[in-house]
Amino acid sequence: MKLDNLIYSDGRKSIYQEDGKKIKVFDESYAKSDVLNEALNHARIEEAGLRVPKLLEVANIDGKWAIVMEYVAGKTLAELMQENPEKTDAYLERLVDTQLEIQSHSCRLLTRHKDKMRRKIAETNFDAELRYDLNVRLDGMPSHREVLHGDFNPSNVIISDRDGEAYIIDWAHVTQGDGAADAARTYLLFWLAGDIQNAEKYLDIFCRKSDMPRENVQKWLPIVAASQTVKGKPEEREFLLGWVNVTDYM
Repeated sequence: MKLDNLIYSDGRKSIYQEDGKKIKVFDESYAKSDVLNEALNHARIEEAGLRVPKLLEVANIDGKWAIVMEYVAGKTLAELMQENPEKTDAYLERLVDTQLEIQSHSCRLLTRHKDKMRRKIAETNFDAELRYDLNVRLDGMPSHREVLHGDFNPSNVIISDRDGEAYIIDWAHVTQGDGAADAARTYLLFWLAGDIQNAEKYLDIFCRKSDMPRENVQKWLPIVAASQTVKGKPEEREFLLGWVNVTDYM
């Protein structure tokens, strides 16, 4: 497979557009199992009836694993928000509508979110007492079966040029669990991007549209912040530690 049209790269993965296909190529730092698991997640989400680009194949290109899917022409909500800042509130409404559509589905074969969070807490370098407190909090959280994207932000929603529909991409972190947990992660991602104003707007819209008390989302913040520290980004650590304190949001 010849790849000429590079449309995105972050140094570890590169995305190409060729002949109506989107080819996501992973570098050697990605384990084969992680790439295959992302493709499996995508296939399960597609079969669950969510609007995603069609998965076409998993390939090995010049010694690198790749996921090949349908190319959806359009712009992400992040791009639209940047180009049309006066429409940001409307785009945030669309973001939340899309997230709630995801959460209206179920897929019993997905990893359970609480199981993943237990593994993430175990992987932190927090002391035993803090890990215990986080696990106690996690045990007390709801165990629902809603589909949770796991990295839901405006960059992962494409508004199609063809039909105006929202297509959701990047399903590497999908699980099943409590929708409030996914909202907490989206809220945290806005904060990590320094977009505090839209973080607050997003959470207000989510709680209004889902008819959910803000506290339900806030109670997840120490847990999702703890899981984010496992990524090992030094520039995020001090900020995240301020959110991990389990005495907050009680």
